[in-house]
Amino acid sequence: MKQLNKILIAVMMVMGLSSQAQDSNNPWAISFGVNAVDTKASAGGGNGWLDQHFSQPFAVKDNWNILPSVSYISVSKYVGDNFSFGVQGTVNKIDKLVRFAPTEAGSDSRGYVVSNPGNLMYYGIDATVKYSFMNLINSKVIDPALSVGGGYTFLGDSSFGTVNPGAGLTFWFSDNIGFELATRYKKAFGEGEFVRSHFQHTAGLTFKFGGKDTDGDGVYDKYDACPEVAGLKEFDGCPDTDGDGIIDGNDTCPDVFGLAALNGCPDTDGDGIADKDDACPDVFGLAALNGCPDADGDGITDKDDKCPTVAGPKENAGCPWPDTDGDSVLDKDDKCPDEKGTVANNGCPEVTQADLDAISLEARSIFFNTGKSTFKSADVPVRLESIAKILKNYPKASFVVEGHTDSVGSDKANQKLSEARANAVKESLISNGVAAMKISTIGAGESTPIATNATAAGRAENRRTEVKLVK
Repeated sequence: MKQLNKILIAVMMVMGLSSQAQDSNNPWAISFGVNAVDTKASAGGGNGWLDQHFSQPFAVKDNWNILPSVSYISVSKYVGDNFSFGVQGTVNKIDKLVRFAPTEAGSDSRGYVVSNPGNLMYYGIDATVKYSFMNLINSKVIDPALSVGGGYTFLGDSSFGTVNPGAGLTFWFSDNIGFELATRYKKAFGEGEFVRSHFQHTAGLTFKFGGKDTDGDGVYDKYDACPEVAGLKEFDGCPDTDGDGIIDGNDTCPDVFGLAALNGCPDTDGDGIADKDDACPDVFGLAALNGCPDADGDGITDKDDKCPTVAGPKENAGCPWPDTDGDSVLDKDDKCPDEKGTVANNGCPEVTQADLDAISLEARSIFFNTGKSTFKSADVPVRLESIAKILKNYPKASFVVEGHTDSVGSDKANQKLSEARANAVKESLISNGVAAMKISTIGAGESTPIATNATAAGRAENRRTEVKLVK
């Protein structure tokens, strides 16, 4: 018992150690329960090391020494990164000592003999570093662990040091209480009658404590999002002064009950705009108009709209622009306000069909040399001048020049050539006074022939351009 007193004093000293502030909640743990000592590991015999040590791991009745009372106590402290350090004291009584004596009477079929060495008391003091896998497996209940450590064992008149690799499994019933199962192989070093390597198994309750709650709100600092300010558990320890369900740190209006959709601010008129941002907080309005109404939907608030029931542009104070000729082109934009035209032609009349036919006829008579974007005939300038004269009569109309080729050459080359031909016509029209912005070009390659490509005459017709009105 003198040795047990030494163990208990050492455990109490560990419990009394001061510690610096920790990042993890409940850094301290105390465990107690029963332990079992199995001496078969050092009995000898067997077919190799594994067979010698693990052939009868659960022979509880035959090999395990168990005191029917609390026989171990341990204290441990979390030191960070899933590691903890602990000290454990154990007491036991060895009444089952396993030896390999195949010639001795009473040995079993494998040659082992279990004997009672008498009043052989067992005391142990061990220090352990343990690594927990609970966070790695993302569990709050199952806590597997591996450990390594060393200690000193007193067995009868013998005492010896040990190196202790081990493993354990804890089931947590709550944040603070768990049931722990552990086993250690205690490799013995020393000389003496009872210097024996052995397995020691423990089963007991574990209690964690030492959590810090700076603001006293019942939420430990580890889990408290606002550790310096008392708050509510449902908000991870953060306060909600106005009781609107939004913590003060995220509440734009922390002292006034508000809506989550508006970051905790109120909306008196229910238009989805917080009162603090609402230019008309008592009248349902539109977000685009800072919460003010717009009866005619013209984008001008009723208070600034001279025609609040009729939609109109801001430039005309909310009133509609007139359209004298009724062609759907407002007078302010109508280039021909007294003559009905089309929207596409800025309120002016469309290009006549007769002029379109004349343009088409002239354009189709513009032919190109084979494989080139140069004009084939001498009368082309005259035809281009004639087309330009017609186009200048419609300054608001837009036209597109299409370039075409015959089928001689590759598709890629013909595409490039058709674009060059269209640009050649465009430049000629511009030089004849047609505004460049009114003419666009497109290359059609050999895709749209107007004659057969099987004859020279047909191919000559296909090497052409066409000028069309953009509608």
